[in-house]
Amino acid sequence: MVETQPVRRRTNTGPGRLLIAVYLLFAIAATSRAGLQIATKFDEAPVAYLLSALAALIYIVAAVGLARAGHTGRRVALACCSVELVGVVAVGILSLVDKDLFPDETVWSQFGSGYGYIPLVLPVLGLIWLWRTRRDPA
Repeated sequence: MVETQPVRRRTNTGPGRLLIAVYLLFAIAATSRAGLQIATKFDEAPVAYLLSALAALIYIVAAVGLARAGHTGRRVALACCSVELVGVVAVGILSLVDKDLFPDETVWSQFGSGYGYIPLVLPVLGLIWLWRTRRDPA
């Protein structure tokens, strides 16, 4: 009898497609917002606008990692979701504790309240999906 290693399930199938679509939607929204803010009023709140640009970059790379679905794609998506979760929690806390730190909102301000808290929920869903698809249950 030959034993085989469990096969990784693909991250770009089933609910993973919806997750990728939401990441792409947020990539477009955050890129547009950051681009406009950086181009028109960068001197008012440079940290906030650069954080929004960082969030946009993370959303793009996470979407690509989830869509690629291979070993490297999984690792990239895992890193992005982890950094995103730490970022949204850290910026969320800082934006509530010291309102002067962010004179204008970022995508992650107040845990993403301006975007219906989806920036807080999205990396959690991404990490859950990566966990659930880590190995084929059979």
